[in-house]
Amino acid sequence: MRAAAFTDLVGPDGVSVIEQPDPEPAPGEAVVSVEACSINRHDLWILEGDSAMVDADDLPFVSGLDVAGTVERIGEDVTGVAPGDRVVLCPNRTCGTCQFCREGPENLCETFSLYHGGLAEEARVRADRLVPLPDDVGAVEAAALPTAYVTAYHMLRRIEAGPSDLVFVPGATGGVGVAGVQLAATLGARSVGTSSSRAKLDRLESLGLDHAVESTDPDEIRDAVTDVGTVDGVLNHLGGAYTQLGLDVVRRGGRMAVCGRTAGGTSEIDITDLFLGHKRVIGSTMGTQGDLETLVGLVAEGALTPEIDGTYALDETGAAFEAMQERESVGKIVVTP
Repeated sequence: MRAAAFTDLVGPDGVSVIEQPDPEPAPGEAVVSVEACSINRHDLWILEGDSAMVDADDLPFVSGLDVAGTVERIGEDVTGVAPGDRVVLCPNRTCGTCQFCREGPENLCETFSLYHGGLAEEARVRADRLVPLPDDVGAVEAAALPTAYVTAYHMLRRIEAGPSDLVFVPGATGGVGVAGVQLAATLGARSVGTSSSRAKLDRLESLGLDHAVESTDPDEIRDAVTDVGTVDGVLNHLGGAYTQLGLDVVRRGGRMAVCGRTAGGTSEIDITDLFLGHKRVIGSTMGTQGDLETLVGLVAEGALTPEIDGTYALDETGAAFEAMQERESVGKIVVTP
Protein backbone atom coordinates (compact mmCIF):
# COMPACT_ATOMS: atom_id res chain seq x y z
CA MET A 1 0.00 0.00 0.00
CA ARG A 2 1.00 3.66 -0.31
CA ALA A 3 1.44 5.96 2.67
CA ALA A 4 2.22 9.67 3.03
CA ALA A 5 5.11 9.37 5.48
CA PHE A 6 7.16 11.97 7.31
CA THR A 7 10.68 11.29 6.05
CA ASP A 8 12.26 14.50 7.37
CA LEU A 9 11.05 16.67 10.24
CA VAL A 10 11.35 19.97 8.38
CA GLY A 11 7.73 20.87 7.71
CA PRO A 12 5.62 20.14 4.59
CA ASP A 13 8.68 19.41 2.41
CA GLY A 14 9.35 16.42 4.66
CA VAL A 15 6.36 14.42 3.39
CA SER A 16 7.00 11.62 0.90
CA VAL A 17 4.63 9.00 -0.50
CA ILE A 18 6.23 5.61 0.08
CA GLU A 19 5.30 1.96 -0.35
CA GLN A 20 4.68 -0.11 2.77
CA PRO A 21 3.54 -3.72 3.26
CA ASP A 22 -0.20 -4.22 3.43
CA PRO A 23 -1.15 -4.43 7.12
CA GLU A 24 -2.60 -7.62 8.58
CA PRO A 25 -4.82 -7.44 11.66
CA ALA A 26 -3.73 -9.06 14.91
CA PRO A 27 -6.35 -10.42 17.34
CA GLY A 28 -8.73 -7.64 18.32
CA GLU A 29 -7.73 -5.49 15.36
CA ALA A 30 -9.20 -4.48 12.02
CA VAL A 31 -7.75 -3.12 8.80
CA VAL A 32 -9.66 -0.15 7.39
CA SER A 33 -9.51 1.03 3.80
CA VAL A 34 -8.95 4.74 4.42
CA GLU A 35 -11.34 6.93 2.46
CA ALA A 36 -10.58 10.10 4.43
CA CYS A 37 -8.17 11.24 7.13
CA SER A 38 -8.20 14.79 8.42
CA ILE A 39 -4.99 16.45 9.61
CA ASN A 40 -4.46 18.42 12.78
CA ARG A 41 -2.03 20.84 14.37
CA HIS A 42 -0.79 17.80 16.33
CA ASP A 43 0.42 16.22 13.07
CA LEU A 44 2.04 19.47 11.93
CA TRP A 45 3.95 19.83 15.20
CA ILE A 46 5.42 16.37 14.61
CA LEU A 47 6.28 17.23 11.00
CA GLU A 48 8.00 20.45 12.11
CA GLY A 49 10.08 18.58 14.70
CA ASP A 50 8.18 20.20 17.57
CA SER A 51 7.01 17.03 19.32
CA ALA A 52 8.85 14.99 21.94
CA MET A 53 7.14 11.80 20.80
CA VAL A 54 8.82 11.54 17.36
CA ASP A 55 12.43 12.15 16.36
CA ALA A 56 14.72 11.22 13.47
CA ASP A 57 15.09 7.65 14.74
CA ASP A 58 11.36 7.08 14.18
CA LEU A 59 11.39 8.00 10.49
CA PRO A 60 9.68 7.25 8.21
CA PHE A 61 6.68 8.04 10.40
CA VAL A 62 3.07 7.82 9.24
CA SER A 63 0.83 10.22 11.17
CA GLY A 64 -2.90 10.78 10.85
CA LEU A 65 -5.37 10.30 13.72
CA ASP A 66 -8.77 10.83 12.15
CA VAL A 67 -9.58 7.82 10.00
CA ALA A 68 -12.85 7.09 8.22
CA GLY A 69 -13.45 4.34 5.69
CA THR A 70 -14.54 0.75 5.24
CA VAL A 71 -13.45 -2.32 7.19
CA GLU A 72 -11.46 -4.61 4.88
CA ARG A 73 -10.16 -7.36 7.19
CA ILE A 74 -10.58 -8.31 10.83
CA GLY A 75 -8.45 -10.34 13.22
CA GLU A 76 -9.46 -13.05 15.66
CA ASP A 77 -11.78 -12.22 18.55
CA VAL A 78 -13.39 -9.27 16.75
CA THR A 79 -17.15 -9.16 17.16
CA GLY A 80 -18.17 -5.51 16.90
CA VAL A 81 -17.41 -4.90 13.22
CA ALA A 82 -17.22 -6.93 10.00
CA PRO A 83 -15.71 -6.46 6.55
CA GLY A 84 -17.77 -3.99 4.57
CA ASP A 85 -18.80 -1.88 7.56
CA ARG A 86 -18.41 1.88 7.20
CA VAL A 87 -16.64 3.28 10.24
CA VAL A 88 -14.80 6.19 11.85
CA LEU A 89 -11.96 5.66 14.30
CA CYS A 90 -11.83 7.05 17.82
CA PRO A 91 -8.04 7.64 18.01
CA ASN A 92 -7.83 7.36 21.81
CA ARG A 93 -5.34 4.83 23.11
CA THR A 94 -5.94 3.83 26.71
CA CYS A 95 -4.75 1.05 29.00
CA GLY A 96 -8.24 -0.15 29.91
CA THR A 97 -7.23 -1.08 33.45
CA CYS A 98 -6.34 2.08 35.42
CA GLN A 99 -8.81 3.82 37.72
CA PHE A 100 -9.77 6.36 35.06
CA CYS A 101 -10.40 3.74 32.40
CA ARG A 102 -12.59 1.85 34.88
CA GLU A 103 -14.49 4.84 36.22
CA GLY A 104 -14.20 7.30 33.33
CA PRO A 105 -13.81 9.52 31.57
CA GLU A 106 -11.37 7.46 29.52
CA ASN A 107 -9.32 10.46 28.36
CA LEU A 108 -7.97 10.72 31.90
CA CYS A 109 -6.21 7.36 31.40
CA GLU A 110 -2.82 7.32 33.13
CA THR A 111 -1.12 6.25 29.87
CA PHE A 112 -3.39 8.13 27.44
CA SER A 113 -1.99 8.44 23.92
CA LEU A 114 -3.23 8.74 20.36
CA TYR A 115 -3.35 6.52 17.28
CA HIS A 116 -1.16 7.41 14.29
CA GLY A 117 -1.16 5.83 10.84
CA GLY A 118 -4.16 7.16 8.95
CA LEU A 119 -2.30 8.95 6.15
CA ALA A 120 -2.20 5.77 4.10
CA GLU A 121 -4.38 3.64 1.87
CA GLU A 122 -5.02 1.22 4.73
CA ALA A 123 -4.84 1.55 8.52
CA ARG A 124 -4.54 -1.20 11.14
CA VAL A 125 -6.53 -0.19 14.21
CA ARG A 126 -8.12 -1.54 17.38
CA ALA A 127 -11.49 -2.86 16.32
CA ASP A 128 -13.21 -1.74 19.53
CA ARG A 129 -12.29 1.87 18.72
CA LEU A 130 -14.37 1.87 15.52
CA VAL A 131 -17.68 3.72 15.52
CA PRO A 132 -20.28 2.69 12.89
CA LEU A 133 -21.29 5.31 10.33
CA PRO A 134 -24.91 5.70 9.21
CA ASP A 135 -25.42 5.69 5.46
CA ASP A 136 -26.07 9.44 5.35
CA VAL A 137 -22.75 10.40 7.02
CA GLY A 138 -19.96 10.69 4.45
CA ALA A 139 -16.37 9.64 5.08
CA VAL A 140 -14.99 13.17 4.70
CA GLU A 141 -17.51 14.55 7.20
CA ALA A 142 -16.76 11.70 9.60
CA ALA A 143 -12.99 12.18 9.37
CA ALA A 144 -13.42 15.80 10.49
CA LEU A 145 -14.90 14.74 13.83
CA PRO A 146 -12.50 12.68 15.99
CA THR A 147 -9.94 15.30 17.02
CA ALA A 148 -11.23 18.86 16.51
CA TYR A 149 -14.94 18.33 17.06
CA VAL A 150 -14.56 15.78 19.86
CA THR A 151 -12.09 18.09 21.60
CA ALA A 152 -14.39 21.11 21.28
CA TYR A 153 -17.46 19.13 22.35
CA HIS A 154 -15.70 17.78 25.43
CA MET A 155 -14.49 21.29 26.33
CA LEU A 156 -18.04 22.61 26.06
CA ARG A 157 -19.13 19.84 28.39
CA ARG A 158 -16.34 20.72 30.84
CA ILE A 159 -17.38 24.38 30.97
CA GLU A 160 -21.02 23.30 31.25
CA ALA A 161 -22.14 25.43 28.31
CA GLY A 162 -25.87 25.57 27.81
CA PRO A 163 -28.67 27.56 26.20
CA SER A 164 -28.22 31.36 26.32
CA ASP A 165 -24.66 31.11 27.73
CA LEU A 166 -21.99 33.30 26.11
CA VAL A 167 -18.89 31.34 25.11
CA PHE A 168 -15.64 33.09 24.21
CA VAL A 169 -13.53 31.35 21.54
CA PRO A 170 -10.19 33.09 20.85
CA GLY A 171 -8.63 31.99 17.58
CA ALA A 172 -12.04 30.90 16.40
CA THR A 173 -11.07 30.09 12.81
CA GLY A 174 -8.81 27.11 13.61
CA GLY A 175 -10.05 23.53 13.68
CA VAL A 176 -11.07 23.45 17.35
CA GLY A 177 -12.28 27.05 17.16
CA VAL A 178 -14.63 26.43 14.23
CA ALA A 179 -15.90 23.27 15.88
CA GLY A 180 -16.46 25.14 19.14
CA VAL A 181 -18.49 27.86 17.44
CA GLN A 182 -20.66 25.36 15.55
CA LEU A 183 -21.23 23.15 18.57
CA ALA A 184 -21.99 26.09 20.85
CA ALA A 185 -24.75 27.06 18.42
CA THR A 186 -25.98 23.45 18.40
CA LEU A 187 -26.24 23.59 22.20
CA GLY A 188 -28.14 26.88 22.04
CA ALA A 189 -25.26 28.97 23.39
CA ARG A 190 -24.04 32.26 21.95
CA SER A 191 -20.43 32.78 20.91
CA VAL A 192 -17.87 35.55 20.50
CA GLY A 193 -14.79 34.66 18.48
CA THR A 194 -11.59 36.30 17.30
CA SER A 195 -9.38 36.23 14.23
CA SER A 196 -6.94 38.51 12.43
CA SER A 197 -8.88 37.97 9.19
CA ARG A 198 -12.15 39.72 8.41
CA ALA A 199 -12.80 37.26 5.58
CA LYS A 200 -12.42 34.30 7.94
CA LEU A 201 -14.75 35.89 10.46
CA ASP A 202 -17.34 36.50 7.75
CA ARG A 203 -17.21 32.82 6.90
CA LEU A 204 -17.47 31.87 10.56
CA GLU A 205 -20.50 34.10 11.05
CA SER A 206 -22.22 32.08 8.35
CA LEU A 207 -21.54 29.00 10.51
CA GLY A 208 -23.14 30.44 13.64
CA LEU A 209 -20.69 32.89 15.23
CA ASP A 210 -22.73 35.57 16.99
CA HIS A 211 -20.07 38.21 17.67
CA ALA A 212 -16.84 38.65 15.69
CA VAL A 213 -13.73 40.47 16.93
CA GLU A 214 -11.08 41.21 14.30
CA SER A 215 -7.92 41.41 16.38
CA THR A 216 -5.04 39.44 17.90
CA ASP A 217 -4.20 42.08 20.52
CA PRO A 218 -5.29 40.90 23.99
CA ASP A 219 -6.09 44.42 25.18
CA GLU A 220 -8.29 45.17 22.16
CA ILE A 221 -9.97 41.79 22.43
CA ARG A 222 -10.62 42.25 26.16
CA ASP A 223 -12.42 45.54 25.54
CA ALA A 224 -14.41 44.20 22.61
CA VAL A 225 -15.53 41.04 24.40
CA THR A 226 -16.47 42.97 27.51
CA ASP A 227 -18.63 45.24 25.35
CA VAL A 228 -20.48 42.18 24.02
CA GLY A 229 -21.52 40.94 27.46
CA THR A 230 -20.69 38.69 30.37
CA VAL A 231 -18.79 35.55 29.31
CA ASP A 232 -19.90 32.32 30.98
CA GLY A 233 -17.20 30.04 29.57
CA VAL A 234 -14.03 30.09 27.48
CA LEU A 235 -12.67 27.57 24.96
CA ASN A 236 -8.92 28.24 24.99
CA HIS A 237 -6.93 26.20 22.46
CA LEU A 238 -4.18 28.84 22.20
CA GLY A 239 -2.57 29.11 25.65
CA GLY A 240 0.08 31.81 26.03
CA ALA A 241 -1.31 35.28 26.72
CA TYR A 242 -4.84 34.11 25.91
CA THR A 243 -5.11 32.31 29.25
CA GLN A 244 -5.07 35.52 31.27
CA LEU A 245 -7.28 37.12 28.64
CA GLY A 246 -9.82 34.37 29.14
CA LEU A 247 -9.73 34.86 32.91
CA ASP A 248 -10.15 38.62 32.44
CA VAL A 249 -13.38 38.30 30.48
CA VAL A 250 -15.04 35.29 32.11
CA ARG A 251 -17.62 36.02 34.79
CA ARG A 252 -17.29 35.42 38.51
CA GLY A 253 -17.55 31.66 38.98
CA GLY A 254 -17.00 31.13 35.25
CA ARG A 255 -15.01 28.35 33.61
CA MET A 256 -12.24 28.14 31.02
CA ALA A 257 -11.16 24.89 29.36
CA VAL A 258 -7.62 24.80 27.93
CA CYS A 259 -6.59 22.23 25.33
CA GLY A 260 -3.64 23.66 23.40
CA ARG A 261 -0.51 25.79 23.21
CA THR A 262 -0.52 27.30 19.71
CA ALA A 263 0.18 30.78 21.13
CA GLY A 264 2.61 29.57 23.80
CA GLY A 265 3.31 26.68 26.13
CA THR A 266 3.33 28.82 29.28
CA SER A 267 0.94 31.43 30.66
CA GLU A 268 1.19 34.01 33.42
CA ILE A 269 -2.06 34.52 35.30
CA ASP A 270 -3.36 36.76 38.06
CA ILE A 271 -3.77 34.35 40.98
CA THR A 272 -5.66 36.88 43.10
CA ASP A 273 -8.32 37.37 40.43
CA LEU A 274 -8.54 33.60 40.00
CA PHE A 275 -9.37 32.80 43.62
CA LEU A 276 -11.32 35.91 44.52
CA GLY A 277 -13.44 35.43 41.41
CA HIS A 278 -13.97 31.72 42.04
CA LYS A 279 -12.95 31.12 38.43
CA ARG A 280 -11.95 27.71 37.14
CA VAL A 281 -9.21 26.77 34.66
CA ILE A 282 -9.75 23.22 33.39
CA GLY A 283 -7.26 21.17 31.39
CA SER A 284 -8.91 19.14 28.65
CA THR A 285 -7.40 16.63 26.21
CA MET A 286 -9.45 15.15 23.37
CA GLY A 287 -12.71 13.54 24.56
CA THR A 288 -14.30 10.14 24.81
CA GLN A 289 -15.54 7.55 22.37
CA GLY A 290 -19.03 8.36 23.63
CA ASP A 291 -18.46 11.98 22.57
CA LEU A 292 -17.60 10.81 19.06
CA GLU A 293 -20.71 8.62 18.91
CA THR A 294 -22.81 11.64 19.95
CA LEU A 295 -21.29 13.79 17.21
CA VAL A 296 -21.84 11.13 14.54
CA GLY A 297 -25.47 11.12 15.64
CA LEU A 298 -25.71 14.91 15.36
CA VAL A 299 -24.33 14.77 11.81
CA ALA A 300 -26.76 11.99 10.89
CA GLU A 301 -29.66 14.04 12.24
CA GLY A 302 -28.60 17.11 10.26
CA ALA A 303 -27.97 19.11 13.45
CA LEU A 304 -24.25 19.49 12.66
CA THR A 305 -22.34 19.81 9.39
CA PRO A 306 -18.56 19.73 9.92
CA GLU A 307 -16.85 22.56 8.06
CA ILE A 308 -14.38 21.25 5.47
CA ASP A 309 -11.89 23.76 4.07
CA GLY A 310 -10.47 21.44 1.41
CA THR A 311 -9.66 17.87 0.42
CA TYR A 312 -6.31 16.62 -0.89
CA ALA A 313 -5.22 13.41 -2.58
CA LEU A 314 -2.59 11.29 -0.84
CA ASP A 315 0.08 12.63 -3.23
CA GLU A 316 -0.89 16.15 -2.11
CA THR A 317 -0.45 15.57 1.63
CA GLY A 318 2.54 17.93 1.76
CA ALA A 319 0.41 20.65 0.18
CA ALA A 320 -2.30 19.97 2.76
CA PHE A 321 0.18 20.61 5.57
CA GLU A 322 1.44 23.72 3.78
CA ALA A 323 -2.12 25.06 3.73
CA MET A 324 -2.40 24.41 7.46
CA GLN A 325 1.00 26.00 8.13
CA GLU A 326 0.02 29.16 6.24
CA ARG A 327 -3.10 29.51 8.42
CA GLU A 328 -5.32 30.39 5.48
CA SER A 329 -7.85 27.61 6.08
CA VAL A 330 -11.15 27.75 7.94
CA GLY A 331 -12.32 24.37 9.14
CA LYS A 332 -10.83 20.95 8.53
CA ILE A 333 -8.29 19.87 5.92
CA VAL A 334 -8.85 16.28 4.80
CA VAL A 335 -6.62 13.85 2.89
CA THR A 336 -8.56 11.33 0.79
CA PRO A 337 -6.35 8.30 0.01
